[in-house]
Amino acid sequence: MKQALVVEDLAEVRDWLADIAQAVFPGIEVTAVGRVDEALAQAGSGAFDVALVDLGLPDGSGIDVVRTLHRQQPQCLAVVVTIYDDDEHLFPALQAGAFGYLLKDQPREALEAQLLRMASGEPPLSPPIARRVLAFFGQNAAALAPPLPSAQQPAVEEEEKVRLTEQETVVLQRVAKGYTLPEIAQQLGLSRHTIAEHVKHIYRKLDVSSRAEAALEAARRGLVK
Repeated sequence: MKQALVVEDLAEVRDWLADIAQAVFPGIEVTAVGRVDEALAQAGSGAFDVALVDLGLPDGSGIDVVRTLHRQQPQCLAVVVTIYDDDEHLFPALQAGAFGYLLKDQPREALEAQLLRMASGEPPLSPPIARRVLAFFGQNAAALAPPLPSAQQPAVEEEEKVRLTEQETVVLQRVAKGYTLPEIAQQLGLSRHTIAEHVKHIYRKLDVSSRAEAALEAARRGLVK
C-alpha cells in the first residue's frame, strides 16, 4: 500500500481516518478530501491503492466515488466507512464496487484490525454488516438493491422524506435540550466522531444549519417541550 485516498467532509473525522490509514499501512501517503467533486478529481489524476470513503457528503454520495474508483482504478480497494448500517446504503455500495464496509461507531482498534485483513485479501466488514450480508443471502433475495418506487405507488408524504432513524431522533432530542456533542457521546456510549456524523446527517436531512433551527424542528416533532 503506497497511496490512500480519504473522503470525509468533517475535518476532525477526516484527520482521524487519515491517521488510521497511516497506522495500518506504515509509510502510506494519504490524500484527504471532503467532497465528491474533489474525490472524483483525485480519481482522475492519481493512482490509489486504498480509499476510505464516507457516504454522506455535501455535494452527493460517496457511492459515486466508489463506483468511479472501481471503474477507473480497479486496483484500488475502496472501503466505505460510515454510520449507516441499513440495506439502503450497504447493498448499493457493494454493487458500486466497495471492497469493504465499516461502521464508525466501533473502537479505533477494531477498525484497524479489520483494515489489516486487507493484506491477506479479506474484505473488511464490521460484524453487524457481515451478519446482514449473510442473512440477506440466506433469505435468497432476488436482488441486492431495494426496489425503486414505481409510478403507481402513492406519493411519499413530506414527513416521510425527512424521516430520521431511531438513533438520529435520539441525538436530535439531546441537541435540542442543549447537550454538547461530547455529553451526548457519553450518554449514548458512542464516540464523538459518531455523534458528529449523526448531527451532520440530521442537519442535512432537515435542511437546517444551526442548533436553534434543529431545536425548533425537534419541538415541531414533539421531541421536546
